[in-house]
This record gives sequence, structure tokens and C-alpha cells, in this order.
Amino acid sequence: QVQLVESGGGLVQAGDSLRLSCAASGRTFSSADMGWFRQAPGKEREFVAAITWSHSTYYADSVKGRFTISRDNAKNTVYLQMNSLKPEDTAVYYCAADPKYGSILSSLAYDYWGQGTQVTVSS
Repeated sequence: QVQLVESGGGLVQAGDSLRLSCAASGRTFSSADMGWFRQAPGKEREFVAAITWSHSTYYADSVKGRFTISRDNAKNTVYLQMNSLKPEDTAVYYCAADPKYGSILSSLAYDYWGQGTQVTVSS
């Protein structure tokens, strides 16, 4: 059974940093693309960042230059380093794996999802 478990969320102040982790189990994802999405209250889930199996990376314009996605295939883990956090980054952050249907930038492409981790940034 495939499982994705996020960790690293919390309550921080504007300008602080957090690093989210997504640990995968049940199969190896070294050859799979991975993504991070987020959902704020009352809003749709939105793309944040993605990393391909070959380590190409993609970012939403809103986080470009502040967030960095990376992966450690030996640990079957994907990371999201978030710097210079802003109150508008407040959301539940979800890890997703192995997109099969369309663009890796779209939440609709992914079958595997974690349970989410809350990130709250106070002003």
C-alpha cells in the first residue's frame, strides 16, 4: 500500500523558514515525478512546486525564489524548503506522487496524496 506522509509544518512568523518533508512508503518513487500543492481555507488546491525523476524543478510564480523543492531517492523522500514566508503562504500543504494524467503542475494528474501538514504564517 502506497503511503505519503508529510511533516515539518507549524506556526511561524513572516520572514521565517520551514522545511517540509514527504516520506513515501509502499513502493519506490525514484523514477516518479513528485509535487507539492497547498490549499487555503475557502480556496482550491493550488500547485506549489514539482520535481521530476531527473530532478528538473517547477515552481508557482508566487513561491519562485523563496521555495526550493528537492528529493533524496535513497530515503524515498521529497522536501520543500520554504524561506521568507508570508502570511499568504498559510495553507495545508500536500505532497503528491507519480502523476499519470496530464501536466505535473495539475492536481488532477496525481493519484497518490499525503494527508497534509498545516503551515501558518503570522504577520
